[in-house]
Amino acid sequence: MLLRGARVAPGEAPTDLMVTGDRIGGDGSAASDVVDLGGRLVLPGLWDAHVHLDQWALSRAALDLSGATSAAHAVRLIAEHLPSADTDAVVAHGFRDGLWPDSPTAALLDAATADRPVVALSGDLHSGWFNTAALRRFSLAPHPSGLLTETEFMPIMNDVQRVDPAVLDRRVDAAVRAAAARGVVGVTDFEIADNRAVWARRIAAGTDLLRVRCGIWPRWLDQAIADGAGTGDPVPGTRGLATVGPMKVIVDGSLGTRTAYCHDPYPGGGHGVLSVPPRELVGLMSRATGHGLECAIHAIGDQACEHVLDAFAATGARGSVEHAQLVAEKDFRRFAELGVTASIQPAHVHDDADLAERYWAGRTGRAFPYGSLLSSGVRLALGSDAPVAPLDPWLTLAAAVDRTLPDGRVWHREHEIPLEVAIAASTGGRARVTTGDLADLVVLDTDQLPTTGAGLASMPVWGTMLGGRWTYEPAA
Repeated sequence: MLLRGARVAPGEAPTDLMVTGDRIGGDGSAASDVVDLGGRLVLPGLWDAHVHLDQWALSRAALDLSGATSAAHAVRLIAEHLPSADTDAVVAHGFRDGLWPDSPTAALLDAATADRPVVALSGDLHSGWFNTAALRRFSLAPHPSGLLTETEFMPIMNDVQRVDPAVLDRRVDAAVRAAAARGVVGVTDFEIADNRAVWARRIAAGTDLLRVRCGIWPRWLDQAIADGAGTGDPVPGTRGLATVGPMKVIVDGSLGTRTAYCHDPYPGGGHGVLSVPPRELVGLMSRATGHGLECAIHAIGDQACEHVLDAFAATGARGSVEHAQLVAEKDFRRFAELGVTASIQPAHVHDDADLAERYWAGRTGRAFPYGSLLSSGVRLALGSDAPVAPLDPWLTLAAAVDRTLPDGRVWHREHEIPLEVAIAASTGGRARVTTGDLADLVVLDTDQLPTTGAGLASMPVWGTMLGGRWTYEPAA
C-alpha cells in the first residue's frame, strides 16, 4: 500500500510512505493500493500503558455517577435509572466521594432501592458502595456502613460485575473498536484475570484491532512461570498481537479513597493502606525477575513509592511504578538511577486536583509531578487507567501538556511536559514514523498539532493502521 502525501511532522513537506507487509518501507512502484492522504499528519500509533479493559467495557454500558456532587445526588441518579435497568443486580460506576458533604451509606441507598441489589463502584475502583440487598447477595451483611474499600472490596469486584462471558466479550470488542477510532494501536491490560488466556480467546474470535500486553497478577504468576512466559514473549495463538506483559502488584490504595500510603497523615488521621508489605513485595518481584518478567507496581502515595523503589533496588527488577501520584523529593533521582519507568495517567489531574489540595495540602508541588520526573531523567509512559479516565489518548496528551483544569484554573504548570515528549511516551518511544518501523500508524485529519489541551482533546482521527491493515477505516 502506498500512502501518498503523508506529512510525518508538522511543517514538513508531504512525502510518500510505502507499506510492505506489516512494515514501513519498500518500492512504491510496486504498490497495488494507493491511498491519498492529502498532506494529513501521520504519527506512530498510540498506546495506552495502563487499562483495565473489562472494567472499561462494563463501565461504558453502566450508569455513570461521575457527575454526582453528593451521596444524596448519586442516590437520585440511581433511583431514576432503576426502572430502565435490565439486570437484577444494578451496578453503577464512577462515584467520587472525597469532596462530598455527606457519606455514602447502605441506609441511604436502601431508601431508594428497597430490596433490589445495587452496587456503585468508585471512580478509582478502590471502593464499592452496597445497599443492604447487595450486601446480602454477596454474603457481606451485616456491614457497618455499606462502603467497602481496598482488600475488603477488591476480591469481590469481579463477582459484583459478573456477566455472561459472551456478553463481556462483545462489550470489550466494542470498546476496542472505539479505541482504534481514536488512534490506539496497543494497550497494556491490567484486568484482574488470566489475561493470556482471555486474549488468546478474544483474538481468535476476531477482536484483533489492538496489540495487547497481558498483565500477570500474582494469582497467575505460578502458571506463567510454568509456561516459561517472559515479558515480551508472544502469547500462542494470537498471531503476535498479544504478548506477555509485566507482573502487576498493588501495594497501596488511592487518593480518591484516601488510602494512598503517605509519609504524612491525612487530615482525619492515618497514613493510608499498605496492602503488600516490603518483604512480601521483594519476594514477588524477585521471583518474577528470576523468570523473565518485568514488574509493574501500583504505588500512589509517597511512602508507597519509596517502598517500591526500595524493592526495585533490592531485586534488580526492571519495570515501572504505576501512577506515582505523590513522590518524595529524594525519590525523583532514584527513579532515574534505578531505570524505573514512571507509568502515569495525566487525565487524573482533572479529577484529583481538588482532592490533592484537601488531603495532600502543602505537598501538591510534588503531586502528579510529571515535570520533576522528566527533569530528573525518568522515562515516562502515558496511559488512562480506564475506566478511571476514558480510554482516549488525546485526553491523556491534553492533560500532560496543559495543566488547565476544566474550570479554567491552571494547576502547577511546572509539571506540564512538552508535546513531543508526551507523544513519545504514548508510542513506546517512537517520536516519528520511520522506515523499517511496524506500520502501526494514526492518520490525523489535520496537518498540524495544536498546542492547547482543548485542541488536543478534540483531535480528529482520519484513520488507524495496525501492522499494515486499517483498524479504523478512512472515510470513503
